[in-house]
Amino acid sequence: MNDSTAMKYVRASVLYDGTSNAAKKNVFLGFDGKRIVGISTKEPKGELIADGIVTPAFIDGHSHIGLARSGEPSSEEEGNERMDPMLPLVNVLDSVYMDDSAFKESIEHGVLYSHVMPGSGNIIGGRTALIRNFAGDIHDALISNPGIKAALGFNPRSTTDWKGNRPTTRMGAMSILRNELIKASKAYRLVKKKRKTVDDLEPQTEALMDILNGKQRLMVHVHKEDDIVNLIGLISEFGFRAVINHAGDVHSSRLWEIVSRERLQVIYGPVDSFAYKVELKHENWRNVRFIAESNIKYCLMTDHPVVLQRNLFLQLRFFLRYGLTKEQSVSLISGNAAEILGCDDIGILERGRMASFTVWNKDPFSLDAWPLAVVGEGRTLLS
Repeated sequence: MNDSTAMKYVRASVLYDGTSNAAKKNVFLGFDGKRIVGISTKEPKGELIADGIVTPAFIDGHSHIGLARSGEPSSEEEGNERMDPMLPLVNVLDSVYMDDSAFKESIEHGVLYSHVMPGSGNIIGGRTALIRNFAGDIHDALISNPGIKAALGFNPRSTTDWKGNRPTTRMGAMSILRNELIKASKAYRLVKKKRKTVDDLEPQTEALMDILNGKQRLMVHVHKEDDIVNLIGLISEFGFRAVINHAGDVHSSRLWEIVSRERLQVIYGPVDSFAYKVELKHENWRNVRFIAESNIKYCLMTDHPVVLQRNLFLQLRFFLRYGLTKEQSVSLISGNAAEILGCDDIGILERGRMASFTVWNKDPFSLDAWPLAVVGEGRTLLS
């Protein structure tokens, strides 16, 4: 560990590192600038920031924070663009306002990163964004674009009063999506045969080609078991990469066995939401058991504002009930989320990664725990 006097450090009686490994006891986490320089049992020289229980900064795997903004009427919400059901060129970041007061509340509860997505009213909703909750503007907030939002099931067929060629059934939505993917697939083959160049293609077709050739993943809103099976069929047909988002209506282990065989990852939840539509008639917090007992790689979401992002950590109580350790549970909103979103700089506390973490007055699984300090990429955000 670097003993530079410029270094800052925290003393951790317990440190959850964001993996399923056993928590470290009585260690010091040192950071210099934005990055962690070491975790050691030897106290370094430098400035002591805080003393307590340490967790990585939490990552919300799927949210609409900055789009549906606290204190603003629903008419100001920008979750869905209503001009067409196929919008692969939309970039969600263009509609995020960083002055949403929900960001501040999230930081106060240790949630420093958000995967922000367009809503699910369109079949293809647009590009998603992994952002820093503590940034001053969207330029500084952006970390990466993990994928393109898509939606199956009820939601795309519930928007028939919006503009464009809208489906009234699930098979209609699948038909529209399949039609566009077939067109893009044909264009891709022509480009590979040098019968066309990329410059000859429409921008939307080129964007869909990026899905087919694996440059972009589809982040697919899907709740019911049969709709997930439909998604798996599309993946088999076209060969694209996808991440299942939600799966709130999955109420058996059988479906997760299928997902496991297909080696798909899941952004699961939100666990604490109200089942407000028929698509969620089997939703229940007890469904957590089936994914908790699977060997699938998954992380959690709030779907903010469906569940307030500041309450992301509270969902972990159900996973403890169904056998996960505290370390495994913390990883669902830290290390697992970072891996699924393709970001190896955050989510895990180890040398070389970003110094983004929270120091708690006691074990955060205690109801009377609260953050003593929150550090985001080396900056003290709360103390």
